[in-house]
Parts: sequence; structure tokens; C-alpha cells
Amino acid sequence: MTSKKRRQRGSRTHGGGTHKNRRGAGHRGGRGRAGRSKHEFHNYEPIGKHGFKRPEDAQLTVAEVNVQTLDEDAALLVADDLAEADGDAYHIDARDVAEDAESVDAVKVLGGGQVRQELHVVADAFSADAAELIEAAGGSVELTERGEELAAEEEADEADEDAEE
Repeated sequence: MTSKKRRQRGSRTHGGGTHKNRRGAGHRGGRGRAGRSKHEFHNYEPIGKHGFKRPEDAQLTVAEVNVQTLDEDAALLVADDLAEADGDAYHIDARDVAEDAESVDAVKVLGGGQVRQELHVVADAFSADAAELIEAAGGSVELTERGEELAAEEEADEADEDAEE
């Protein structure tokens, strides 16, 4: 078999495409990272920084529980001594039910699902839908001390924002 160099003899460009190619780095769009903000932008990450990352000590970690979970598991929670039954009503502390509740700052009850039983729930926070569903079924919602502190902080922040406007 003949060498590639020998096979290319007689061809004008030796397999390099048109005669305009191979004259520099123009055929490949520049050298190195040239064009990373123009014609090669899709091959590179955006240049510079963007946004703001809040410090971890300023972030609030929240565990979430749906009202449907509380409603469906009420009898099981009573059997596990995580809730109390009072006739047809159930008294549930959401901090005992939520996953990883020990390692989070707050436990919030969300309004996903339906409530068919009378629930009296204690938690750090409630969504508007969750409170409405629980109270519509004849139950009640109660904030913990931590929940009242968080609500007061939130109200103070909203008052500050209104004052700035």
C-alpha cells in the first residue's frame, strides 16, 4: 500500500478542501477560545457572573407536608402515638409527621389534596389553601411559637417594603 503522502500527489489541496482553506486559523474560526462570545458562544458557558447567592445562615430550610397526607394517615399516626384521637377529631403535630423535621427550621402544611376528617393541626406555617381546607372540614390550625416568630418577621419585612415604596 502506498503512503498517504504519495497518494495525495497530483491533487491540488491534498485533501484539505478548497484552496482557500488551511491558510491560517480562519477555516476553523480562530485559535483557542476565539469567538466564545460571538460565533462559538454555544460551545462555552456564559462569560461573567450572574445573580446573587444568599448566605446559608440567612436561608430558611422548610419541610413540607400535604393536608391529604395528614388526613389519610391520621389513624396510622394515632396507632404510632404521633397523634391523638378525640372522638371523630384528630390532633396532629405536623413536626412529628414531616420527614427530616429535626434538621429543618420550619414545617409547613400545604393544601394539596382533600380533607375529609376533622383535623386540629399544629405547625410552623400553613399555606392559605391548607388552612382553608382544614377549617372547612371542621378542624383548626395553630401556629407554634416558632411559626408566630416567622409570621411576625414576614409581616415586618412586608411593612418595610411598603414603607420604601
